[in-house]
Amino acid sequence: MYILTGGAGFIGSDFLTKLNQEGINDIIVVDNLNNPLKEKNLSNKRFTDYIHKNDFLSKLSSLSNIEGIIHMGACSSTTETNETYMMQNNFEYTKQLASFACAKNIRFIYASSAATYGEGEQGFSDENFDNLKPLNIYAVSKHLFDKWAISTGAIKNIVGLKFFNVYGPGESHKGDMRSVVLKSFEQIQKTGTFSLFKSYHPDYKDGEQKRDFIYVKDCSNVMWWLLNNQVNGVYNLGTGLARSWKDLVSAVFKSLGKDIKISYIEMPESLKAKYQYFTQAEMTKIKSTGLEVKFTSLEDGVRDYVKLLSI
Repeated sequence: MYILTGGAGFIGSDFLTKLNQEGINDIIVVDNLNNPLKEKNLSNKRFTDYIHKNDFLSKLSSLSNIEGIIHMGACSSTTETNETYMMQNNFEYTKQLASFACAKNIRFIYASSAATYGEGEQGFSDENFDNLKPLNIYAVSKHLFDKWAISTGAIKNIVGLKFFNVYGPGESHKGDMRSVVLKSFEQIQKTGTFSLFKSYHPDYKDGEQKRDFIYVKDCSNVMWWLLNNQVNGVYNLGTGLARSWKDLVSAVFKSLGKDIKISYIEMPESLKAKYQYFTQAEMTKIKSTGLEVKFTSLEDGVRDYVKLLSI
């Protein structure tokens, strides 16, 4: 049996699909179905039980024959301001799950985040944990767990993934945290145009701010490989190739067969001091494990996603 927290969420629901494709149906999904779009993420998926996230930890000790715990459940809002909630939900909850898994020798994979790198002034190496400066409470919660896992030695028995900018099916419930692929798809369909933030950095022109965009299906393939290989530690999960927001949105226009019409708007003052102009995963560490996953190009990933959105 496998436990998948956040199984109705974005990355979690895609990995649920992957497990089903691999013939695994004995799965307990842990989540909070507070949104009809999250319920939709479970449609046509196969699993044996669902447990609300608030009830799960109290029931954990009664579960048996657990082969793996895939912990994708967390509050992923970078604008969340409730520090108590974020720390309890992301940090303390993960500690309890990881401690249980380590004590029972159960395979444990958890979601960290590239947000832990802050502005990236220390680079994006998954070997560096000491001098990072996360820019928001969400990133802090993820960084603190990474450091806890390392300092306690738990990381020798578990694996964490610093997800970069993930996009793909299953994210509709995320509100303002939806990827720009989905946001632009919706806006282009309505207006024929899309607006990106202006740049306030001399090294980047408007629309040339860059991110490491990774298709969610690639994330699931990596997670599946890790689930079946005894590789432990904290690893970046991106493509290793930064692309611009302009590239991303242009790919959406092209996938829709429409002329590219991008305008540039002022960035909210609240974001200017916390904005990342460049992210790119250093992938040397995870590739050294023997990982054999071919990452989807930005254009191919966007084309596939747009095709699914258009159905």
